[in-house]
Amino acid sequence: MPIYEYVSEAPAEPGHSCRVCARGFELRRPVDRAPLQVCPLCKHPVKKVISRINTPTLTKPLSVSDAKTAGFTILKRRDQGVYEKL
Repeated sequence: MPIYEYVSEAPAEPGHSCRVCARGFELRRPVDRAPLQVCPLCKHPVKKVISRINTPTLTKPLSVSDAKTAGFTILKRRDQGVYEKL
């Protein structure tokens, strides 16, 4: 299930929303459900906000010893189309 972020539609008006929706909150909901229209606690209008995506960080390539301990077969090119197992 994806995580959706919601925030109050009127965060500047005091007394119009609770502390939860004024700061914003995250909610796990199935994709086929409609987005929330009101805060689950105070029943004031909320809107769905677009959040940043999570991208994997680039890591350094595995060394030969790391690859071998992980169970990979290491091949080194010796000639045109000829490889030798290390």
